[in-house]
Amino acid sequence: MDFLYVKSLHIIFVVTWFAGLFYIVRLFVYHYEAEKKPEPERSILMKQYTLMEKRLWYGITWPSLIGTYVFGFWMVYQLFPDFRFPSWLVLKLAFVFGLTLYHLQCGLIFQQLREQIYKYSSMKMRLWNEVATLFLVSVVFIVVLKNTLDWLWGLVGLVLFAVLLMIAIRVYRKLRQNKKVIEEKE
Repeated sequence: MDFLYVKSLHIIFVVTWFAGLFYIVRLFVYHYEAEKKPEPERSILMKQYTLMEKRLWYGITWPSLIGTYVFGFWMVYQLFPDFRFPSWLVLKLAFVFGLTLYHLQCGLIFQQLREQIYKYSSMKMRLWNEVATLFLVSVVFIVVLKNTLDWLWGLVGLVLFAVLLMIAIRVYRKLRQNKKVIEEKE
């Protein structure tokens, strides 16, 4: 198969894998929040979120991970048949491995929710959702920049991005708490 077709399919599967990871964790947030709702709302929401999570996990997220790996390694083989990988590719693959560990941890959370085991708060799930964003930003900068000096600037940018993300999450949390207090007073 022509390299550009393989590359296109790899990018498509990367996009759908990230979409699945972003959305599954968002569903986990809602699932955790639904657990605290009164009946019958709680049961209705829990049943719906469980179904949505199952369809997303097995219908999009897992197949996208597999497609990402298949077409990614196919593309790498076409580019480097002698297996002499440039350093930027090794770094990218290390981040992809980290993303795969993130994926597997999401699978554990998915399984725990199916067994009605609630180990985290919805706030921790909101923070967990941002980890995929950090992987996405890192991988894109590594692939696009490829230069060691640019990686250093990319790393500085990533740290700044992570700090800004944390600040935004804290501000959002504070706003939600303030809104909740105002609603309770009314």
